[in-house]
Amino acid sequence: MVDDASVIRESIAILMSEIQVVAAVSTVEELVRIGPPADLVVLDLHLANAAQPDVRQGIAAIRALTDGGYRVCVYSQEERRFVLAACIAAGAHGIVSKSLSAAAAQQNFAEVALGGTVIPHSLIGLLEVLVRRKAITVLTDRQRQVLHGRARGFSYGQLARRLFTAESTLRGYWKDITETLSDYLASATPAEIEHALGLAPGDLLEFWPDGGTPVNWWRTASG
Repeated sequence: MVDDASVIRESIAILMSEIQVVAAVSTVEELVRIGPPADLVVLDLHLANAAQPDVRQGIAAIRALTDGGYRVCVYSQEERRFVLAACIAAGAHGIVSKSLSAAAAQQNFAEVALGGTVIPHSLIGLLEVLVRRKAITVLTDRQRQVLHGRARGFSYGQLARRLFTAESTLRGYWKDITETLSDYLASATPAEIEHALGLAPGDLLEFWPDGGTPVNWWRTASG
């Protein structure tokens, strides 16, 4: 766990008893320095504060951890979908909202640690737009049906009844869909995303990783 809030660092092992916490620190620099083996790093996006103003955060933090061989799940109140898309593009395999219950967050962390990808609902809508505008063309007809339903808030149970199939099958489809989104965001350029979404040139550059260097909103004094 990397979070600048001491109450979160001190309580995660108590609130999420099915997870073994091997380190809970306030900065990425400290985690990289001690280098504990871990299946997952749960990362807050906003780590700079008055006590630690120059620490690495945001995209720079994700890249530092993934370069160190860690699998990363962002744990944040951030809701701007292009910021979240930039996190996936930078290498995060999951994004979990701090507004979720401890039980739901724990389940999502476990899913990412075991090799899955957790995508927030706001990015599901983004994925549907990309598919509709033919930026992503590799989905099957059934995967498109699952995407359409998930983008409209249908549960796996509701979709299973509508599509006359098992929930476990739909979860498999959804895993493939989220991995497709992750792969696309990791390989696409800002210009390609902007064109696909009908954005103005440069709209994504405030949030998008660029050559391993933190940019604009993500920039820290330490670089």
